[in-house]
Amino acid sequence: MHIIPESEYKKRLSQLASHMAKRDLGGVFLSNPTNIKYFTGMVYIQTERPAGIFVTADTEVYFMGPKLEEEHCMFLSALINNSYSYFDYPGRVHPFKQFSKWINDLITGRNLGVDNPSLYPSIYGFRGIPVSEALPDYNIVDISSTIYDMRRIKSKNEQLTLKESAKWANYAHRLLQQYTRPGLFDFEISHRASSEATLAAMNAFGRDANPPVRYPVDLYAGFRGQVGTHSYYPHSLSINRPIKKDDILGTGADGNIDGYHVEIERNMFVGKVSTQIRKYHGIMVEMQQAAISALRVGSKFSDIDRTVNSFAKMKDVSQLLLHHSGHCIGLEGHESPFFDIGDDSLIRDNMVFTVEPGLYVPRLGGFRHSDTIIIHEDGPEVITYYPSNIDDLLTD
Repeated sequence: MHIIPESEYKKRLSQLASHMAKRDLGGVFLSNPTNIKYFTGMVYIQTERPAGIFVTADTEVYFMGPKLEEEHCMFLSALINNSYSYFDYPGRVHPFKQFSKWINDLITGRNLGVDNPSLYPSIYGFRGIPVSEALPDYNIVDISSTIYDMRRIKSKNEQLTLKESAKWANYAHRLLQQYTRPGLFDFEISHRASSEATLAAMNAFGRDANPPVRYPVDLYAGFRGQVGTHSYYPHSLSINRPIKKDDILGTGADGNIDGYHVEIERNMFVGKVSTQIRKYHGIMVEMQQAAISALRVGSKFSDIDRTVNSFAKMKDVSQLLLHHSGHCIGLEGHESPFFDIGDDSLIRDNMVFTVEPGLYVPRLGGFRHSDTIIIHEDGPEVITYYPSNIDDLLTD
């Protein structure tokens, strides 16, 4: 199994320090859990108790947050040098005022970089205080776009981890197809396939008392309620009935190894497949292939969506499109840029994204396949490899 090594996190912190020097930042406070994971490997579960990491100009990392998380966070990452903690929220002194004191101990200069201008998101009933009140002596600089730009380009280690995720997502989806039968609920099939795949992965990685993966191995394969005519809804939830003969199924699988997501989406078919279903499925597969074939380093993300729209117009199915053609992916299931006519970002070497144009036919169902792709100078590398042929997607 491949996971992100400690050396990679140190390299990222050094890159962050370079950005800090260019912008004359005396330190950076990060509260976005994805960014915390990206720079330290630590997985932090947000609650109403505000927390974050502070990175100094010389790349020392300090945890700042509630006492109940302090030891755990130090355990989760060897990159965290020390910590500051308050007892609980709301407490006698607002945590933001505590942060101010601690930052004052560590920062050099008066320019503070943050990935959230409000310091911490308002969740679970948390109420912040204005940053101008909590940190009146500092110039607050939003560096969220700089960090996101770093995350867009995937390193060799990230690519290897994503390929590991793709392998296990493929396995989880294979189990999903194997266990799908009329008379079963979508959720019971999903639970069986997902838990069996996750157990297989843990057995393959080893049952050590102190495993190398701090992020939980979490394999998923399921239907998201896209059963029968409800496959027409891209984000259906549940239809609260068992799967029936002749249902169209919309499926998805995610490997999620060491926090890195991939996406496999397919249609599956229970029983008889009509000529009409074969028609729309065939157009959808061709449409996705047209999009993949158009991928080039230096092209615009919007160009790919235009390719899909042109193909759909040629096949007279434009009215069956409900969304754009894909998105970047990595530590989050959806990342930017997007394959959308409104996104003129350039495709860059070593980006990772999904390509997933879909057709949605009223009173019949939805047709969408999604694959995860790494783009290189010499072209796209499709790292998900589940069959697309309709006859390979039958469940019985």
